[in-house]
Amino acid sequence: MHPVLTTDAAALSPVALFIHADWVVRIVMGGLLLASIWTWGIILSVGRRLGATRRRMAAFERDFWRADDIDAFHKAHADTPLPSARVLAAGVAEWRRSTAGGTIDKGATRERLSTAMGAAAAGEVDRLADRLNVLATVGSVAPFVGLFGTVWGIMRAFTGIAQAQNSSLAVVAPGIAEALFATAIGLFAAIPAVIAFNRFSHGVNRVEASLGRFADGFHTTLSRQLDATR
Repeated sequence: MHPVLTTDAAALSPVALFIHADWVVRIVMGGLLLASIWTWGIILSVGRRLGATRRRMAAFERDFWRADDIDAFHKAHADTPLPSARVLAAGVAEWRRSTAGGTIDKGATRERLSTAMGAAAAGEVDRLADRLNVLATVGSVAPFVGLFGTVWGIMRAFTGIAQAQNSSLAVVAPGIAEALFATAIGLFAAIPAVIAFNRFSHGVNRVEASLGRFADGFHTTLSRQLDATR
């Protein structure tokens, strides 16, 4: 009995289930495996980038609020590829344009500063969240793709049972296992994608809130400077 059990276990291994599955089920499994690899690539890439961005933003903003000369700080960090630096650059550029003339409309200047920095912050948030839609798509679609493979495989298994006119476990088990394996792969792709999407969405929201606070603080600083002008 032991050799038979060993053979059955080998026949039900993941590799054997993939090799012996129907071609439609194999396509589904292959697509889900590729989606899983793609998902993990995005998870590792976005995770590193988001974590590094948040740490560098915190250091940048801390140094900015300690600086005595905004213009000198801006010149020193003009090429810094950080969301906070780009919001700062947008505010400084709009400030220079709005105060270049002889007469300054203080209300309009404040509004333009808010719009310019808000647009820069929104663009940076969109850039950080660029590939999160892939995680959302995989997380929502992969289980249904796996379920399609399962339904197809079970249909094929029952067709084979009818043709063999034998419903013993030895005949039924391989086909059912192949079908259910497609659902397992779908869940294997979907679960990390959903977890990562929720985690990264929270991280992006925190970056957005940080940018909003930084823009508001810089806007307040410029507004005070504007009040001091005649």
